Amino acid sequence: MKKMILAVPKGRILNELSPILTKANIIPEKEFNEPESRKLMFKTSVNFLDIIRVRSFDVATFVAFGAAHLGVVGDDVLKEFNYDEVNNVLDLGIGKCKLSVAHKKDFLKKKQRNGHLKIATKYKNTVTDYFASKGIRAECIKLNGAIELAPKLGICSTIVDLVSSGKTLKENNLVESEVLFKISSKLVVNKIAFKLNNDKVSQVIKQLKKAISG
Repeated sequence: MKKMILAVPKGRILNELSPILTKANIIPEKEFNEPESRKLMFKTSVNFLDIIRVRSFDVATFVAFGAAHLGVVGDDVLKEFNYDEVNNVLDLGIGKCKLSVAHKKDFLKKKQRNGHLKIATKYKNTVTDYFASKGIRAECIKLNGAIELAPKLGICSTIVDLVSSGKTLKENNLVESEVLFKISSKLVVNKIAFKLNNDKVSQVIKQLKKAISG
């Protein structure tokens, strides 16, 4: 029997997802919950389903290219990559946060110069499109972590990043000025996999839907 693959992200979202998987009777093998484990693919209690654990930014790519049939991914990643091959089928109601613009505090008192903004972010496509729609040319500096340090060290005055409590911004003397959009994590499927393996994919969707609604 060919296995179906569910791609899930490491980190905070996985911590929120694990109880949902348990409630849905999709129980990964023991090593899945062992932080020191370097294993990336795991069997589950569903005989046709394996789970892979990858970086959150890579989930949509695995699903889009058919390496995974289903995935759990945030709106931020879905919007950044905008893969035609991926269908959003269920809001899991976890991983809630927002994608926000933040500046150094003194920036708010200054006028933006020449419709040009230098921004540190890992969401280059999203940020470029967002500011272009406002008539502003955004020069994006791609950073994958410690983005809040960029204004402090003089790389730029502005960042676009995920914000949850706002504590990290505050501790780095940054002020949130705009929210691009609110985010939660979605269950997504590969369109072709959904057509070819509809019964199995539908079963997984049904189990997860029941788990979050009950």
